[in-house]
Order: sequence, then structure tokens, then C-alpha cells
Amino acid sequence: MRTLVHLALATALLCGCHAAPRPANLASLRQEVMDTERAFAKSMADRDHAAFTSYLADDAIFFSGDSSVRGKSAVAAQWKPFFDWKDAPFSWEPDQVQVLDSGDLALSTGPVIDPSGNVVGRFNSIWRLEAPATWRIVFDKGSPVCRRTE
Repeated sequence: MRTLVHLALATALLCGCHAAPRPANLASLRQEVMDTERAFAKSMADRDHAAFTSYLADDAIFFSGDSSVRGKSAVAAQWKPFFDWKDAPFSWEPDQVQVLDSGDLALSTGPVIDPSGNVVGRFNSIWRLEAPATWRIVFDKGSPVCRRTE
């Protein structure tokens, strides 16, 4: 009987080791993604293509209209002309971020603004946590602003 009790206790302890992982601190992760998105946008303002490229996941997909560009190097090449201009042709700022309960995937979204300060679109980006505090963009898709006509 005593052996049976010890076996039951050992089993209970081992089962506790395989419990579901503790939920990530979502508020902290949301802030990390918000900060990462802002730094990503700053790379455009600073005209720093290398910094921009560093935020791209190797398997990133960026949508452009009805087509898409696949892979870090292809996305970087497609965006390079935007960095050749003296001034940034647009800017963006996240206004919403959500992180999955798993803590490893996030969505950021916000306005795209032209140099005159007009909102011309909205971006939607999906970020993947690739290492502690290292988020890389895996999907990006913009959409135009719907203008109300009367």
C-alpha cells in the first residue's frame, strides 16, 4: 500500500511538470510590439534601409495591391526605392496591438500618413517573436482609407 501511495505522489508531481505554460504577460508583450513597430517606422523616417531590413523575418510576405512579395531579400529590394528619396514618402504609427495568449504572434495596425499629414491608408502587420524581445514582421498589408462621398 505504501508503495502505491508513493507511486501516486510521484505521478502527481510529474504531471505537474507538464502543466500548461504560464500565460505570458500580454501587456508587456503588447508594449514590446508597439515599441518595435515604432522603431520599424522610424527606420523609414531616418532613411535607414538596413534598419528597416533588420525587422523583416526571413519568410516575410508583404502585399502590394493584388500581388505579394515573398522573402526578406525580395521585400527589402521592393522597399529600397522608398529609401532613396530625400524625404520619407509616408510614415505610420501603430494605434492598436494585440498579442496571442501564447505570446508569440501579434497584430499591429494603424494609420499611414503622407508628408502633408493626411491619412492615406491603414497598415496591418503580423509580428512573430523570434527570440526574447525580438519581434520580426512576417506579414504586412496596407489598405486605402475609405472616403465617404455625399
